[in-house]
Amino acid sequence: MKSLQPDANAEHLLRRLEWTVIRRLDGLLQGDYRTLLRGTGLDLADLREYQHHDDVRHIDWNVTARLSSPHVRVFTEDREMAAWFLLDLSPSVDFGSGEQAKRQVSAGFVAVLARLLTRHGNRVGAVLYGSGVDTLIPARSGRRHVLHLLHSLLVRPQAAESGGTRLHELLLSAASTVRRRSTVFVVSDFISEPGWEKPLAQLARRHEVVAVRLLDPLELELPDLGLVPIRDAETGEQLLVDTSDAGFRRRFARIAAQREADLRAALTRAGVDTLELSTADDLTDAILRFTELRKRRTRQGAAGLPGHLRMAA
Repeated sequence: MKSLQPDANAEHLLRRLEWTVIRRLDGLLQGDYRTLLRGTGLDLADLREYQHHDDVRHIDWNVTARLSSPHVRVFTEDREMAAWFLLDLSPSVDFGSGEQAKRQVSAGFVAVLARLLTRHGNRVGAVLYGSGVDTLIPARSGRRHVLHLLHSLLVRPQAAESGGTRLHELLLSAASTVRRRSTVFVVSDFISEPGWEKPLAQLARRHEVVAVRLLDPLELELPDLGLVPIRDAETGEQLLVDTSDAGFRRRFARIAAQREADLRAALTRAGVDTLELSTADDLTDAILRFTELRKRRTRQGAAGLPGHLRMAA
């Protein structure tokens, strides 16, 4: 059978996802895609005293406390919302212990989210990182643009060993590239040199940031497979480990659990929402988890309002 050309590969993958994932989401979300791009799509213009007809969600509580009277934020409308995908395509995302690697999970997630968002009039763009930031795809709308983005991922060769991922370079590049307030998806396994936490937190002050953390079950716990050669995808270093050693497996699991706890704490400190996306996950279920998280955050935000205002939120 003749292999598909790159453009046909992108069309084939997107069409398959439209039938297997997006159609299911259409039924399960029942048209409520607002949680995918949380926010109003507005730019802050001014502050003024609260009036009876104002949306209570626009009350600025810091100013209200300072001036002892309710004040609301006044916005100028930006009808076109943009979403940006910051894609870590460093060597470690080529790992996968099952049917798919983290890179394939990343491509599927981007294709589905981009198509959902562009169908509703929003624009999507991407910044790609391999051994460094090397590709910028401007934010546009439409199915053809999603195919262009997906094609760029599918034809991209695996990144060469670079001695380690420097995720802060991707975040700093995005900070200077994405000028208008947007929803930013940082899609990475977060296997990186230190120094990315501060740029991520700074990005989250300006934009709505979601950390989409890619992982593989084998990164958390090793099965008993006997002697196994293990290679560091980032540096090329190789080791022969004895996975039949129960003590070694326990130490591995303990170190992995500590890394998980440290990473989750770092993402929380940065003030970003987090979606964990495993190579063993069902993509539809993962996106539904994400939308439920956003709805829960919205409800929690409303719960912080005074009682008479919470009823109106």
